[in-house]
Amino acid sequence: MTRLSRRAFIASGVAVAAASAGCSSSGGGETTESTEYDSIAETATPSDEQPLPTPVAGDPDADVTVAAYSDYACPHCATYSVEVFPKLASEYLESGTVRYEFRDFPIPVDQTVSWQAASAARAVQAEAGTQAFYEYSEALFRDQSNLGSERYASLADEVGVDGDLVRQAATEREYDPTVRADKQAGEDRGVSGTPTVFVDGSQVEWQEIAYEPVRDAIEAARSG
Repeated sequence: MTRLSRRAFIASGVAVAAASAGCSSSGGGETTESTEYDSIAETATPSDEQPLPTPVAGDPDADVTVAAYSDYACPHCATYSVEVFPKLASEYLESGTVRYEFRDFPIPVDQTVSWQAASAARAVQAEAGTQAFYEYSEALFRDQSNLGSERYASLADEVGVDGDLVRQAATEREYDPTVRADKQAGEDRGVSGTPTVFVDGSQVEWQEIAYEPVRDAIEAARSG
């Protein structure tokens, strides 16, 4: 039997895209505290129908939507997850100002990890819902250099999901249909690198992975 993560999520969404910064299909900084997910996300009903629904944080009905495309093997995505996302959560998700959407986009930076980690995270979503997905996703990025079948399992155990189940989902890439659907949607929007963020459908260009370009795009969308 699985249980939900100790932290929860409220969904929201805005979009920003990386231009010269990030991992590309053609080719750091300060450490922040982990996000307290119970303040930004609601528990979503687990589902095993594919493709799985988009994991949403913040307010699902917010006026501004942020959509972020990521590859779990991309070091720039790890920087985004650890340094930028927590600030967005504190400033915009806790208040319900933004609807935030996580989108898979395996370039792949690593042919094995990019796909397997995505399936592992989606297995957590299917078993325990949105809040556990976000917590697990952050854990994957924080431990990016150690990812593999055993680590997928142990991290899943930490968020209250059967590690053996997640290990199998990862190694067999059970959630490829969901992950591929996200990637195709991203390609249709012109995504070619990660992390790519859109705010209300407009790509945000940046020279380095930082909070300020995303914040400025959100504020422009709010005032527009």
